Amino acid sequence: MSPDAVEIETGPKPAGTVIWLHGLGADGHDFEPIVPELLSPWERALRFVFPHAPIRPVTLNGGFAMRAWYDIVSLDRRGPEDERGVRESQAAIEALIGRENQRGVASEHIVLAGFSQGGALALYTGVRHRERLAGIMGLSCYMVLGERLAAERTPANQATPIFLAHGAEDPVLAPVLGEQARRALVENGYTVEWHTYSMPHSVWPQEITDIAAWLRRVLP
Repeated sequence: MSPDAVEIETGPKPAGTVIWLHGLGADGHDFEPIVPELLSPWERALRFVFPHAPIRPVTLNGGFAMRAWYDIVSLDRRGPEDERGVRESQAAIEALIGRENQRGVASEHIVLAGFSQGGALALYTGVRHRERLAGIMGLSCYMVLGERLAAERTPANQATPIFLAHGAEDPVLAPVLGEQARRALVENGYTVEWHTYSMPHSVWPQEITDIAAWLRRVLP
């Protein structure tokens, strides 16, 4: 699987890349409009890659076909999970990282980010990537296949900065799911920058400001 992607370069010769994964039912255009809010015109140039997930039936939504990184059977983290779909999408994101490497951007200058289902996949892939990344960001998300974390994580990203944020009023993914993801990462020795906002399942202006500040630190 090699998903098409929306790409934005904020200037010539980008110093780093942000691979940003959309949520369930959205597409790569979803977060395209916030790029100007993350960088000022005079700052270092970055490449933003917003891939499109494949279209597949989603059990949680009555089998309706939509863009999804993997099937979702239930939001109960103790329920069955689509391990095959997760791993297929992990391989696709690894391929995107490899493509950036071929374009001259080392992994240590790549941020892997995502929202909701995309955030869950960003966390899953980031801690398993075999080369150090600049940062990992999960927005309004959860831990997928969390029981595999300790066995499958790689040392390369043990010290990689992780940004997690969740809405205190999220009716789609309860805030406790974000807290559980944060706790699992901390218990496994990761340093997590944790933010909560008075928002639903969305992205908030203050959150964008905090993301921009974090990106300046991990991709100077």
